[in-house]
Amino acid sequence: MRKLVSIIAVIIAATNLSCAQVLSDKQGNYTQADSLRGSLREERAFDVQKYHLKLKVEPEKQFISGSNTISFIAQQDLSTIQIDLFENMKVDSILQQEKTLGYKRKHNAVFIELEEPVKAGEKGEIQFYYSGEPIVAKNAPWDGGFVWEEDKKGDPWVGVAVQGTGASLWYPNKDHQSDEPEEVRLDIAVPNGLMNVSNGQFIGKEDLGNGFTQWSWKTVNPINNYNVMINIANYAHFSDSYGDLELDYYVLPYNLEKAKEQFKEVKPMMDCFYEKFGEYPFVEDGFKLIETPYLGMEHQSAVAYGNKYKMGYLGNDLSGTGIGLKWDYIIIHESGHEWYGNSITARDIADLWIHEGFTSYSEAVYVECRWGKEEALEYLKGTRRGLGNNATIIGDYGVNSEGSGDMYFKGANLLNTIRSIYDNDALWWKTLKDYTQTYKHQIIDTKTTEEFFDKATQVNLDPIFDQYLRHTALPKLEFRKEKGKTQARWVTDVENFKMPVDIVIDGKEIRIIPTNQWESLEQNLPLDEIKVNDLEFYIQTHYQK
Repeated sequence: MRKLVSIIAVIIAATNLSCAQVLSDKQGNYTQADSLRGSLREERAFDVQKYHLKLKVEPEKQFISGSNTISFIAQQDLSTIQIDLFENMKVDSILQQEKTLGYKRKHNAVFIELEEPVKAGEKGEIQFYYSGEPIVAKNAPWDGGFVWEEDKKGDPWVGVAVQGTGASLWYPNKDHQSDEPEEVRLDIAVPNGLMNVSNGQFIGKEDLGNGFTQWSWKTVNPINNYNVMINIANYAHFSDSYGDLELDYYVLPYNLEKAKEQFKEVKPMMDCFYEKFGEYPFVEDGFKLIETPYLGMEHQSAVAYGNKYKMGYLGNDLSGTGIGLKWDYIIIHESGHEWYGNSITARDIADLWIHEGFTSYSEAVYVECRWGKEEALEYLKGTRRGLGNNATIIGDYGVNSEGSGDMYFKGANLLNTIRSIYDNDALWWKTLKDYTQTYKHQIIDTKTTEEFFDKATQVNLDPIFDQYLRHTALPKLEFRKEKGKTQARWVTDVENFKMPVDIVIDGKEIRIIPTNQWESLEQNLPLDEIKVNDLEFYIQTHYQK
């Protein structure tokens, strides 16, 4: 979740409503830094197994220092490896088997000469010591960086949000979505009286005797680099459970009672998502909501919550229908990412719609679970009001390039359109759940997603995915009268486009299957009597007079 909107006026006007921090709007003007970050060079031919972050965080100085021990398996013989760390951060030293390694820096990449080359299939490990003042976010989560705030009582309140900007903004790692560590341990030292909450299970705390207490956490599931997180405050903690799943909540003490009421929504959400998507994908790591000084983020097993205990999106409804005010947007959207984005991850950031389109659709799924399909369809239609349809959903591959922010709600409405093409809700829900479980804890791409949903129906979905994902314009359904006949055709960028659509005539729904060629309908009716079912199909229509 990023870049929902920065001011409520923009939300209401919905001139280009999106939920993404789209940081790759470079119009093809990519730099060497983009390629270093976005491509899988030979120096990145290794599979990360574990990160062990050991850090001291000093809020008064806005300074961090420590190390990351990086364990990996070489995919080919390696004498040089690339580890990413923003160039404003200082490299103190890099060790391999207690020997200091040489390195060169280029933009935000660090090229490390291994003292002991690692052969293909063998395990390697380095200790990367670093320090510095990490970039401060100007307006998290829309831009990446640290958030150094104080709560109402004057205590430090620290958070980090780096999706898209890159986890290498604050710790050294292989900063590419195609590789996730199987395990992460975080030993985070913070001033006494404060608590750090991170991903996974709490291991314990230790008073270091120097005015700092170390808080230790550990994950046992694969995790995206940008999801590895610290949250520092004088937190109050309360807990619950959902079957075998531990539910933990960390909030500012003066918001404890509000949180206990607002977070009751988690259990009906789990009821819905378990039914439609399958079991929570990180049961061993637990589920947490953590109050943060910024709006929210999908940090795996440690979801950031900053919606101020309001319904909707900061008390507003992104759909403009009123339906979005029945539930807490940040709880539902960011938790939906646990299934889509955290469990199922796009290999390249260009395919980020796999995260955001499916998660935005999960909002409508929740509405349907609670209030029925009709309201879910109304909600989805309402979210279209801010879509620009002026840039493609899929970005450019290999250069750290996201697609358009339309990936959120256009992606969600694409999925709803495909559901309508299926015309069989039982099949749709089965396919969606099978997809979610088949690719649990996996890194995939758009092609894999397209093929999975295509196989479940006899309709060829290839041109449909192609039009919505790789072109800007919606399919346009045109109607005309020709020689006394009512005719229809699709106008699309994709050739040989054929898609079923439902039209309503005299209150009766009829399915037609237009192509790019003008074809006569069986029903010879005046054009003004034909209405497309626009709740279920996200398309343009045009009536030639």
